Amino acid sequence: MFFYRKEKEVNQVGIWKRMKEDMDVVFEQDPAARSYFEVFLTYSGLHAVWWHRVAHMFYRRRMFFIARAISQLNRFLTGIEIHPGAIIGRRLFIDHGMGVVIGETCEIGDNVTIFQGVTLGGTGKEKGKRHPTVKDNALIATGAKVLGSITIGKSAKVGAGSVVLKDVPDHATIVGVPGKVVRQHGEKIRKDLDHHKLPDPVANRCEHLQQEIDELRAEIAELKEIVKGKEGE
Repeated sequence: MFFYRKEKEVNQVGIWKRMKEDMDVVFEQDPAARSYFEVFLTYSGLHAVWWHRVAHMFYRRRMFFIARAISQLNRFLTGIEIHPGAIIGRRLFIDHGMGVVIGETCEIGDNVTIFQGVTLGGTGKEKGKRHPTVKDNALIATGAKVLGSITIGKSAKVGAGSVVLKDVPDHATIVGVPGKVVRQHGEKIRKDLDHHKLPDPVANRCEHLQQEIDELRAEIAELKEIVKGKEGE
């Protein structure tokens, strides 16, 4: 109900004011932005959010086919797929959004940042609420996969390439596959997290094979010595 109440408040804000607000977010987060004219015409993440609002309006009126058609047009034009049923708050910033997927029952709060290749999807097992809830001020980095009816807390950060299957607390940073909390409220959680020391199965197998080769060479050398001794008799 929290997100539905916020959605109603958002819809009461003027359309042009909302569009201006969306463009202001781009200037705040992207140093490459130079003018409102450039941002208005060339930022696909911005266009995707605007198209979604139109699709979502039809979706709420139970005009599902029109809503889905608009969302597919949105996907074709921007490379960003947002289901028309998803609930999105104010000031969402999708940066370099190609490949972003946002599922039907997603709920996204205010001031959220999403980078390219992010998936806010389901696991294929749930019914009803089956996609993530992302709270205010969260950041989801490049290529992260957030799956299932889980919650990404306020001001949380999901690291690039992470796969998140469990709730993330407020003000936490999560990384890895599967995702693990490494910081919360700016303090390190796991002091022994050394990514350069993670197991490498390929290297381990190569070392095992090299060991077998060395043992075979030693056995061959020993057999050669035995053969030479017999020939000298």
